[in-house]
Amino acid sequence: MNFTELGLKQALSSACESLGYTEPTPIQRQAIPIILKGTDLIGCAETGTGKTAAFLLPILQRINETERPGVRVLILAPTRELALQIETNYKELAPKKSARCVSIIGGASMGRQTEALRRGATIVIATPGRLLDHMERGLIDLSRVEVLVLDEADRMLDMGFWPSIRRILAALPTKRQTLLFSATMSSAIEEIARKTMRQPQLVEVNKRGRAAVMVEQMAYAVETASKTALLLDLLERERFERVLVFTRTRRGAERLSHILRAREHKVNRIHADRTQPQREQALRDFKAGHTRVLIATDIAARGIDVDSISHVINYDVPAQAEDYVHRIGRTGRAGKTGRAITLVTPADELSLRGIERLTGQRVERVWSPTFGIVQQPVSATSAKTFSSVSRASTTGRRSFRPRRTR
Repeated sequence: MNFTELGLKQALSSACESLGYTEPTPIQRQAIPIILKGTDLIGCAETGTGKTAAFLLPILQRINETERPGVRVLILAPTRELALQIETNYKELAPKKSARCVSIIGGASMGRQTEALRRGATIVIATPGRLLDHMERGLIDLSRVEVLVLDEADRMLDMGFWPSIRRILAALPTKRQTLLFSATMSSAIEEIARKTMRQPQLVEVNKRGRAAVMVEQMAYAVETASKTALLLDLLERERFERVLVFTRTRRGAERLSHILRAREHKVNRIHADRTQPQREQALRDFKAGHTRVLIATDIAARGIDVDSISHVINYDVPAQAEDYVHRIGRTGRAGKTGRAITLVTPADELSLRGIERLTGQRVERVWSPTFGIVQQPVSATSAKTFSSVSRASTTGRRSFRPRRTR
């Protein structure tokens, strides 16, 4: 099947072919015909499967068929990085003389955004907080919006954006098409979505919470005090091409960055304390290969779109199991295999078991006496209790299946 068979016009199909997209992905095959009909849709698919193009392509066709003034499409994203990535995808897919697209994100010049809106915008891609700033100042009119897209809605809920989104929804026409896309969807998100949507169709390409199938996952058991030493050992011993390292905190990202730089690694970092130009430059250098290691907090988990990331290392186990799926989804993209390594302390074991229950996949355990762990933690009742399952005199591997849940 090609894109024309989905109902897209030749100009859009040609744009896809020029980018090397010859065949639609499963989420695109199912979602595009539904969106073209004007039906509300809830789309659930793993990261890196083409969700952005799944909603951009039919939206482009719709707005190019008829010319109307005002903002006709509003796309909400949880992070600046994701918003900018959607804008990049739009520019790649849009035929010549397509509608103007404007990004409204925090950390960027309010004056420039205001000027861009005054010149006229048909599509607005925004983070909720900055969009509310413009709305409160009367700088944007959303009364003519025909299509609303909530991208990574579960992340927006986790980040506390839902009160802001409710205020934005109140400013939109009730008669509109609403599209919700996410790699994972909680029952709370589904309930909220169904309250704000009109008879939405559910397109679920993969099991909810399923991690990317092209990613090999493993967990290194390590004492807390030895985590940095293990990370340095991995980076200096293994031939990693391009590595994305995740920490829980901004302070942790800064600390690791200084340590790696002192060991002469080409490293940079992305977190909320960095300015928008700094974050954009760090991502450009990472994409171009000038930086081998990029350290990030979860703010970047949904906005980094680099096809050649060979490894994702979870220096800290994420607080939310769903964030694990988004983190490791940064590798194993575009048909390539990837590896995800998680550093697991005794206190992290229960969190890792929660991740296994969510994904339905076991994570291979690797432990070594060199870094303080010589036996595998298996107790599900106490994160601090180790059972004497096995002792290893040399580095070894062992796989464990997560407990079945009903």
